[in-house]
Amino acid sequence: MRSLALVPVLAMLPSLGTATPSPTVPQPPSKRGTLPAVSVSGNAFWQNDKRFYIRGVDYQPGGSSAMADPLADTSVCSRDISQFKKLGINTIRVYIIDNSAKHDECMGKLADAGIYVIIDANNPLYSINRYDPAPSYNAKYLQSVFATIDEFAKYENTLAFFSGNEVVNDNVNSTLAARYVKAVTRDMRRYIGERGYRKVPVGYSAADVGENRRQMADWMNCGSEDERSDFFAFNDYSWCNSNFQTAGWDQKVKNFSDYGLPIFLSEYGCLTNGRDFGEVAALMSDKMTSVYSGGLMYEYAMEDNGYGIAKIPSVKSPSIQELDGFSKFASALAANPPPEGDGGYVSTTHANPCPTKDANWLIDTTLLPAIPEQAKMLMMEGAGSGPGLDGDGSQNAVDAGTSSGDAEQGSGTVTSSNTPKGSQNAAPATSTPANARAVAGVPLILTGMVVVLTLGGSFLL
Repeated sequence: MRSLALVPVLAMLPSLGTATPSPTVPQPPSKRGTLPAVSVSGNAFWQNDKRFYIRGVDYQPGGSSAMADPLADTSVCSRDISQFKKLGINTIRVYIIDNSAKHDECMGKLADAGIYVIIDANNPLYSINRYDPAPSYNAKYLQSVFATIDEFAKYENTLAFFSGNEVVNDNVNSTLAARYVKAVTRDMRRYIGERGYRKVPVGYSAADVGENRRQMADWMNCGSEDERSDFFAFNDYSWCNSNFQTAGWDQKVKNFSDYGLPIFLSEYGCLTNGRDFGEVAALMSDKMTSVYSGGLMYEYAMEDNGYGIAKIPSVKSPSIQELDGFSKFASALAANPPPEGDGGYVSTTHANPCPTKDANWLIDTTLLPAIPEQAKMLMMEGAGSGPGLDGDGSQNAVDAGTSSGDAEQGSGTVTSSNTPKGSQNAAPATSTPANARAVAGVPLILTGMVVVLTLGGSFLL
């Protein structure tokens, strides 16, 4: 039950973290590994002065039901890093992170192997509820998101953070949650700046909903500079052992040719008609590189949904069986190396007009929810100790005396969505194939050798 009692801000502090706040001086970056940090310029990612293409996998052994952080266990990540090197990937995306654990060993081993990480900042306990977003956008939630940033911003091979994953996952009902997704994104970017961290890119992993795909993309790239995302990604399962035109990718390239931010696929890999991973050849070709910066294949570990390319008996099992898709994906990567040169990127970035309300997009304002009053101190004091994966959760932790629906112009926080669908009573995402990505009957949304960590609300496995 949510409590609406008016409790003074200071009385609530113990619930936001179990330890003293972070020091005001940010921790230095990890010295392990030799990977330079990836940055954003124009509509592309860059590794120093070389264009960087994401060539990776989504990585969550055990799925969301296991609620396990694969980067907090050295034996688990060491087992899989050797397989990542066989695949030839440069990035991984991780959907569930324990922000109370240490990650030096695994992040160092990944850096030594030439692998970046994209982190989802949300998890099933700390996320935005797509159908009732206002109460779930609270200080307890943001404290967990910010603690994840504290843990991973120090690593040079943290490529990016996801502020959410498929929070908007249908053509009408969940679109109102986009205001909160954008507010969380704003808050994450602002926190990174206030804490003096390296400017780790923050963006959103969207469902590929045809009715509002473009509206969602424009929404994340409109408004003031501090409201806009650093990049936009979406999960695309339309290439079903087909080709560039049949999959409709030619039209998607055309539609996003003047988008103004980097775009990549946070999940791809349709199972229908078998898999040839022809997506890799398309993503690395001049048909796409002027707009797209690669993508993450869904997924590494075989789960009940049938998308994996490696069979692991249990999360901590030392044994791995390479499945048929493993060699096919490795071959596709080897046959299609990253292009030379800049790939036809656009050197300037720009905002897009905000979408207007229509039958498939219910937002009728450009105003974003103001950051919860009790979360403002986190910007100055730091997030403190993360609640990890054993906390009480945040969905019912309404901030006392604060209305998270209050609007604020030009301060846009965006909500991350890394939580498996089901933790929010969410309907399946329309971009998910009918036979795909369900664990124990619960559809999930997840965002791959760069490791990607998502800081927001829903997962798709």
